[in-house]
Order: sequence, then structure tokens, then C-alpha cells
Amino acid sequence: MAKFKDTIDLYDDEGKLLKSNVSLEKISPLTNKGALQLIDQTKRTVAVNFAGIEDALKTGKMGGKSNQILGRGMNCSVVKDCDALTSKIKDMVQVESGDNTKITKIGGGKMILVEVPSARLNAAATYDAAITSVAAATTYALIDQYKVGMFDGSYVKAAVWGTYPQTMDMQGANCVSILSIPQNNEGLGFALRNIPANHAVMMTHRNAFQGAALSSTFEQAGMFEMGNAIGPFERAQLLLYAYQGLNANNIVYDLVKKNGKNGTIGTVVQSLVERAIEDKVIKAGKKGKSGFIFYDTKDPMLWNAYASAGTLAATMVNCGAGRFAQAVSATLLYFNDLLEHETGLPGADFGRAMGVAVGFSFFSHSIYGGGGPGVFNGNHVVTRHAAGVGIPCIVAACALDAGTQMFGPEHTSKIYQDTFGQLESFKKPIQAVAKGI
Repeated sequence: MAKFKDTIDLYDDEGKLLKSNVSLEKISPLTNKGALQLIDQTKRTVAVNFAGIEDALKTGKMGGKSNQILGRGMNCSVVKDCDALTSKIKDMVQVESGDNTKITKIGGGKMILVEVPSARLNAAATYDAAITSVAAATTYALIDQYKVGMFDGSYVKAAVWGTYPQTMDMQGANCVSILSIPQNNEGLGFALRNIPANHAVMMTHRNAFQGAALSSTFEQAGMFEMGNAIGPFERAQLLLYAYQGLNANNIVYDLVKKNGKNGTIGTVVQSLVERAIEDKVIKAGKKGKSGFIFYDTKDPMLWNAYASAGTLAATMVNCGAGRFAQAVSATLLYFNDLLEHETGLPGADFGRAMGVAVGFSFFSHSIYGGGGPGVFNGNHVVTRHAAGVGIPCIVAACALDAGTQMFGPEHTSKIYQDTFGQLESFKKPIQAVAKGI
């Protein structure tokens, strides 16, 4: 028996039907095989930059390009010896022969992607076990391959681990995980939300729809992890995931297509309201003395999902027209402001998306100007408050950006495209979730 009465149709990023009449609970991060695989690979997969290690050992630049140990150079053909090193790493990382340890060679050996066996994470309290085991195995494999003596072993370690443990994280390391270290998560359950927007942009190869879907998967899985999807709130979060993140009933796609050529934030508001009326999500209610019509809804959670889907569509229309990411904060704010004035109903996340937008505009490019939108994540003190519906819009905006950010996706996150972006579940999360039903 279905847990919820809601059913949805899932469409891809080109507006093509993937699955029809899907029960809402079938897309849950708790049960959907596609979402579960994506989350599992997020925790278990580590990228190792062999070319970076080779350069660090040769030049003495370790723990970041600003750190260099002059006069210390080791000529190790790490890229050329990729196969031998990979074999050693796999032998050390795997727990049992034939387990789900997997290593993928990328760029002719310039990088490898290591999927750590589930047994290591099952026996651990946190997901640290993935990157620590890979980094340790890589260090030992290099020392063994090149017969490095005891007085030079520390340089190999620094080339792999970066400045850890002098710094809390592995700053300047040549081992990379999608997830930040647990100490950087500013609350319970924030690990999957602590992924910068630019990473999602690159993993999905600058596809705005797929990027929003990937980000939404991380964000909504985080909502479940932090206890925001318990009891009646589970349906609310799944509706947000479906309509905004997975283009349920093709709403986001239809809104963008209708308004993409000549539309504005305001015309997307009109289109969304028309669609909500047509789908019987809202209806005209009482008329005020001024003639203003207040709209009513019997399903605030479904209206919230429509409002959030409309926010994403408005972001694509506005930021896509200008090819600038910086307008995303204003879009988050004023689309929902106009929507509230048009209907008398709350905007995305019942108003919290507007609150996020005000602080976000200040921190991303206003007086403070601390960084472009792409470096923000759902763990950030400014953008964390909208329940998983703000970051997908930021990802879409950054995917459509043509170079206006100080810290663009290629600058901060190119390695994520070259590694994790080669895995189908990260590259096309909409299809992954649809297949997992």
C-alpha cells in the first residue's frame, strides 16, 4: 500500500517522459536505488591526482602551491607507473578479494577514482574512512614503488595528504572527496549539504537541470539525515525533491520553455500561478476591498513544491538570459516576493527562501563580497535555512554563468568534472533516480 496518495510523472532535462504514475515514496532517498547509489558513491569514492603528486614531488610544492621546499626534488614517474601503483593501492584498500572495491583510471593515468569497499565504512563511525584509507594506501604504494628511504618518506606523505595534520583538513592534498571533513559540518546531518555549488555544476558538466537535480538529491537526503523529514514533514520534503529537483510533471521544463525567449521573473510568476490553478493546487478565494483576490489552497505542502519549482525556473530564465550567476540571490528574493503579492500565499519554503536571499546577496557580491555564489553550500550560515530549495537554484545559475564569478566552477572544481563527473549517477542524476524506481 502506498504511503502517500500523491503520484508524479518524471521527465528528463529535455522534457522527455521517463516514468509515469510514480508513487511519491518511490523517489525517497531512503529507498530509491538510484539515489542510494549516488549517496553511497559520494561517501565511498575518492579521487587521487597522480599528475599532481608527480609534480609535487618534482618541484617540492606541497600542501598548496604557495608552499615549496626548495632543493627537494624527487623524479618519480607516477603517471607512467599508474597501473603498478593502482594495483598496490587496490590490494591495500580492499577488505576481501572480489568485494566492491573499484578503481577507474582517468586521463591516461593522470588521475584515478577509487571506490572504497563498503566494509570500511560499515566498520567506521564516519565517512572519513574512505579518504584516509586511500591516502594511506597511496602513500605506501609510492614509497614501495620507488624505494623511498625513511628520510624522504615525509615528502611523499605531504604530496598525498597535503598539510594534514598541521591543518584540520587535508589542505593542498592530492586526494579529493566530494564530502568535506566532519569538523566543517556546522550541525547534525549537514555532511551531504556541505558540498559547494560549483562541485555539482562540474560533476554534471554544466547542465543546469542535472546540476539542480544532483544538488537537490544531496540537499533532500540531508533533510532526512538531520530529522527534517519525520512524520508529516516527510511528504513536504519529497514533494520539494520531486517538483523542484526532479522536474516532476515537467513543470520546471514547461515554465522555462514558455518564458525562455522573452520572459522575465514576473512572467514566470504568471505562468506558475496559471499552472497551479489549472492543476487545482490553488483557486481564487475572497476578494479584498481593493479588488485584490486572495488565493486559497487545501494543500500547502504541494503549493510549496510548486513555488519552489517556479523559483528554479525563474532562476534559469533570468540567469540564463544574462549568463550571470550573481542574479540568483535577487531572483530567489523577488520571484517569491512577487508570488506572495500575486497570490497572498507564502513563497518557497514558506518564506524562508526570501530570507536566505537577503543575506545571500550581501555575502556573495554586495558590500561584503566574500565570494561568488558557486562557493556557497547548504551548510553555509547564510544559505542553510531554506529546506533544500535554495542551493539547487544556485547550482543552476552557476551552470548558466559565462564567467562573471571571481571563483568560477572551472577554477574551484574542475577536478570533480574530470573524476566524479565520469560516473553516470553523478552526471545524470535525474535518469539515475528514474531507473531506481
